[in-house]
Amino acid sequence: MTNSGEYPQQQQSSAPVHQGGTQGGAYPPPPAFAPEEPPKPPKPPRRRAKGPLALLAAVAIAAAAVGGGTAYAFQELTGKDGTSSSATNTNVVPTSQKGTVSGVAEAVSPSIVEISAKSSSGEATGSGVIITGDGEIITNNHVISGASSVKVTTNDGKSYDAKVVGTDSKKDLALIKVEGASGLKAASLGNSDNVKIGDDVVAIGSPEGLTGTVTSGIISALDRDVTVSTDEDQGQQQQQGGGGWPFEYGGEQFNGDTGSSKTTYKAMQTDASLNPGNSGGALIDMNGNIIGINSAMYSPSSSQSGTGSSSGSVGLGFSIPINTVKADLDTLRAGSTD
Repeated sequence: MTNSGEYPQQQQSSAPVHQGGTQGGAYPPPPAFAPEEPPKPPKPPRRRAKGPLALLAAVAIAAAAVGGGTAYAFQELTGKDGTSSSATNTNVVPTSQKGTVSGVAEAVSPSIVEISAKSSSGEATGSGVIITGDGEIITNNHVISGASSVKVTTNDGKSYDAKVVGTDSKKDLALIKVEGASGLKAASLGNSDNVKIGDDVVAIGSPEGLTGTVTSGIISALDRDVTVSTDEDQGQQQQQGGGGWPFEYGGEQFNGDTGSSKTTYKAMQTDASLNPGNSGGALIDMNGNIIGINSAMYSPSSSQSGTGSSSGSVGLGFSIPINTVKADLDTLRAGSTD
């Protein structure tokens, strides 16, 4: 029997309740919506790269934006040496030997030659610098002046006939070219405007026929007014006599009489040992760049006339700045005989 207006009372079941069952209202009904997951902890902020990594990244980005100009920035910021495409800044000497005389000698010696010039007065020996792979060679005018034949011997002992392409007696320069040669090692021509007094230098040439002789010293002075003869036979005669190429400086004559036909040019002074036969050879900076062509050296003798026995170098040598040479190349290549 039920009470009026009331729901019948449910009797508690005596049946056992199984885990996970739904009988008897033992468990609350499931929620209408799944519970929200607890919020995840915030990610730690990304750390910006510091030090060399950030620096390299910045340089790489700049490189994409402005191109070749960043090569210099990379070198300056990272402190790493790079090889410049400009001959005036080239590091010819390997990094492991940079700044050493032996490194300069090893790198540049293949570009220096011995020159033998025969004339009616006899035979004289000088030096030269290879400037192209097919055999263009810069030397002094007085080395080949008046020569009927010219022979060149390279650092590896090979011998070539050579012809005179052009001469400039006023600058004491000449351009010759060997015949039948290719693949020669051309020297790197530097920038003599950057040379400073006190800079270390290396000289390579063939003094007294001693091919490939290496000496070293410093730049002693700049812009010396050196006066030399333009007489084509005088240099040949003086070299054979052992007195070296005659020149004037400061109103005094050295190595004999320069004669009446002469010219004056600006020269670099060096105390690197130079002797007869070094004429036309190279004066080199410590990166292996040619900064001058050795042209005059004082070789004191037992008499004032310079005809006695030579007593060797006293560390007073002069070199034509390489920028003077470069400015004259087109004229020499055109066959000048001035």
